[in-house]
Amino acid sequence: MSTLSHVFDLPAQKSELLIFFTLMQLSVIILAARMGGEIATRISQAAVVGEIIAGIVLGPSLFGLLMPDAFHYIFHSIPAGPLDALSQLGLILLMFQIGLEFDFSHLKEKANRNAVLWVATASMLVPFVLGLGFALVSAPILSPQAEPWTSALFIATAFSITAVPILGRIMMEFGMTRSRLGVIAISAAAINDVVGWLLLALVTTLALSHFEAITFAIKVFLVFAFVIIWISGIRPLMKWLIRRFSTGRKLTPHLLGIILISIFVSGLITSSLGIFTIFGGFIMGVILHDADEFVEAWNERVSPFVLVFFLPIFFTYTGLRTNIGGLDSASLWGWCGLILLLATVGKFGGAYGAARVAGLNHHQAKVMGIMMNTRALMELIVINVGYDLGAISQQVFTMLVIMAIFSTIITTPFLRAWLPRAGVPLPSPVPTPERSQTV
Repeated sequence: MSTLSHVFDLPAQKSELLIFFTLMQLSVIILAARMGGEIATRISQAAVVGEIIAGIVLGPSLFGLLMPDAFHYIFHSIPAGPLDALSQLGLILLMFQIGLEFDFSHLKEKANRNAVLWVATASMLVPFVLGLGFALVSAPILSPQAEPWTSALFIATAFSITAVPILGRIMMEFGMTRSRLGVIAISAAAINDVVGWLLLALVTTLALSHFEAITFAIKVFLVFAFVIIWISGIRPLMKWLIRRFSTGRKLTPHLLGIILISIFVSGLITSSLGIFTIFGGFIMGVILHDADEFVEAWNERVSPFVLVFFLPIFFTYTGLRTNIGGLDSASLWGWCGLILLLATVGKFGGAYGAARVAGLNHHQAKVMGIMMNTRALMELIVINVGYDLGAISQQVFTMLVIMAIFSTIITTPFLRAWLPRAGVPLPSPVPTPERSQTV
């Protein structure tokens, strides 16, 4: 690399060197993600599981450990700026896309509403309390650089989140979308995540206000004002623009430009309010979730590029921050095991108990518990925000990444074992192309 640096010493040549290594990184990332996703689907796992693991494999945990020279040549020959910027840009678009996926019609379902409210509340409250208690005890040891309550609130939020997109895809693969269990689970998960994202926004605001009551109160007011304005004012405006510039189910260049500008401006505003840009993208997606023709056009033309190009970059960026080798003592692995135990018991136990109270039988309640325990991508987003704010250490970050993967991997095999006992027949194991586009 020193020879290359000597040769490429002019500004234009440095620019060429930058694009050379960026293209190399992107080629390796996309290839690894596609391979990881394909392997995951072949062993009856969601593609996102393979893509997450591929991102970690490319980091210091494996690639950097086994082939340090090649690892540093590919990922450390240039500053991390391009990969960081692409990761954040992709995350804004991804959060917009996740917002589009929220189907709030489930929340209007009269049947099973009592069960939905019980499961949603318990599956968030129980793991949140366990996460908060764990973090308050462990923060001085594992994240001594962070303010204890800030660290605790981020970990508690990470414990309580559920991955609606991947849960929905898993239910589609098992043919559960119209079953009673499926309706209750996706409805409870939707409530869970809406509250989770609002909670994450508040925790971020609290962290950035440094516990100054007046500053925090102002930021909270501005965040809620932003949400209200976007729902009551921007939503009808965007709906009008979609009708004005769309042609049937086609995404015209003008409309795509308007949507991208609105996503970026929304992100700029939330960033100016003191919370991350991703919240702006998410809220913009939420307010357009029922624009059916637009959503269909976006999913057909833009979604594959976001999922194939941007999503693996985010996973790899997370993987570069994850160093499993950093858990180099029995005590650290003990803390990691405790995180896995408390997070799983909190989610599974809370959902199971609530389902039983709401009238579901033992086997149905077990299915509910394992589905609500699915975290995947949502967990990674939460912990990346916490890591960027310095609320959690690199070791805790790694532990929470392991927890996100573990909670997602165990979902499919447990569903295969428990669904027949819960009265839901298993579908024929026919792979579908859509599985590679799971988020």
